[in-house]
Parts: sequence; C-alpha cells; structure tokens
Amino acid sequence: MKNAILDAARQVMREEGVAALNLQEVARRVGVRAPSLYEYFPGKMAIYDALFRMGVRIYVDRMHRLNESADSFWARSQAGLENYMSFAQEYPELYQLVYERPVPGFVPSEESMAESRRLLTISDEIVEKGLERGSIALGITTEQARDLFIAMMHGLTALHMANEPELPVGSGRFGSLLPAALALFRAAWEPEPSATQDEQTEKA
Repeated sequence: MKNAILDAARQVMREEGVAALNLQEVARRVGVRAPSLYEYFPGKMAIYDALFRMGVRIYVDRMHRLNESADSFWARSQAGLENYMSFAQEYPELYQLVYERPVPGFVPSEESMAESRRLLTISDEIVEKGLERGSIALGITTEQARDLFIAMMHGLTALHMANEPELPVGSGRFGSLLPAALALFRAAWEPEPSATQDEQTEKA
C-alpha cells in the first residue's frame, strides 16, 4: 500500500505540479478514503520525504552504473551530464523534489538528508578525484571545480526542462550543448602543455 500511495502521489505531482499534491486525489487513486492514508504516512510532508529519498536513491544508483561502464574520467563526466538530464526527463517530479525547491515549507527530514549526503558524497568524491590534477588551470580549488561542474550540469538541464522537455537528451537548444559545455570545461581544466610550460618559464 505504501508503494501504491507513492506511485499515486507521483502521478498527481506530474499532472498537477510537485507543490500541488492533493491527498484526497491520492486516496481516490489508490481506492481508499483520505483518512486511511494516515495509517501509512503521518501527513503530506512525510510523503514528500519518502519521495525525496526515492529520488536520491534512483539517481545515485544510475550514477554508479554509469561509473562502472565508462572507461575514463571524461567519459564518465559526459555520461554524468547526460544521466542528469535524462533523470530529469524520466522522473521530473523526483528531480524537482531533490534538486529544486518546488514545495513551500517542505524540508527533508534529518534521516533523509543524512542518506542524501552519504550517497551524493560518493559521487562528489569521484568527480573531485578526477579533477585533482587540474586544479591550477582555473585558479580554483578542486571543490570549487566540482561545484562549477554541478552548476553547469544543473543549469543546462533546468533550461532544457523549462523550454523543450519533450526533446531527448542531446537535442534542442540546450540539450545539444552538453558536449560543448564539457569540452569548454575540459579545455579550461587541462591547459595545453606548451601553455603550462610557458607559465612555468615566466614564473622562473
């Protein structure tokens, strides 16, 4: 029944908007009266919280599978950009709940936030490890480079979802920019050997 309630809640959120979750409608779709929902969840925010955890788990599981299949850091980075956008397309209600703030007053529980930090930290560490050797190129720390990469990834995805959500990953005004965005990031992070040598000569 819990799974049925969460499935129904996701359907309502997709149709009406993430913040427009209506427990009466959720109850109708699972074939019970609204008060019966409280046997499984203490309230609407508890349903949001369960869906938040679901979104984090789905996204991290997808990332782990991609990391295992890609044979280089930059291949994983490209796959990561595409995965983030495809996650937003396949699970728009969970994507918004996890990575945006569409519900006024909703704050994930400490338990959910602890799980989110634990799981997402694993992905962050993978990015940081791959970026370590290029930290001098942009004049920022590895942690800042990781955050810049995340901002780039989220920005393109948010624009794609706002303008052309029906188009597949890799197409459209913003979806088609994923390879170019990664190329720009990589070029800035991996300077030409000659440029690096020149800088070292000037410093000497």
